[in-house]
Amino acid sequence: MVTFTLRALAGRLARSDIASVANQESALPGVPNMSTRTLTPARSRLNQSYRNLTLWTLQGWIAMFFIAAGYAKLSEPMANLVELMRWPALVSPELVRGLGIAEIILALLVLAPLASWTHGRPLLVMAASGLLALEVVMLALHATGMDVGPALTNVVLIAMTATVLWKRAREVR
Repeated sequence: MVTFTLRALAGRLARSDIASVANQESALPGVPNMSTRTLTPARSRLNQSYRNLTLWTLQGWIAMFFIAAGYAKLSEPMANLVELMRWPALVSPELVRGLGIAEIILALLVLAPLASWTHGRPLLVMAASGLLALEVVMLALHATGMDVGPALTNVVLIAMTATVLWKRAREVR
């Protein structure tokens, strides 16, 4: 039975190589035909439009989060920050405030292409790189401090920022 099946399969493969390339029939039973389809220019523009809309949405969320986080680090008393997050108790208040300023600046630079696409894209890539580095350090800090909520938030932020950085860096070249 096995040799019969193998012989039948080998015979089918031998006679259907050209047919499978021409998409006439599948070479293997149960495997659907492969087809190549060239996208029309309109469809290609639509796909690029969806990709661009998705990236701008992610950039907006990243910017909103870091502007809010930076503003909280600048405006909240240190006692409130220590209650919300454990790490401000371990560092100087100047470092916490400086980190808040850095977060706001990087968040605004993520939106820099709104002002000038030519000059803003490199600034966006630089800001996304800085935020990604900051997020990785903060993930390590939250994970070692056993702060599960902030650690998971950083994982989501890393995924969003890495996507924006990867896609937008490819556009700069």
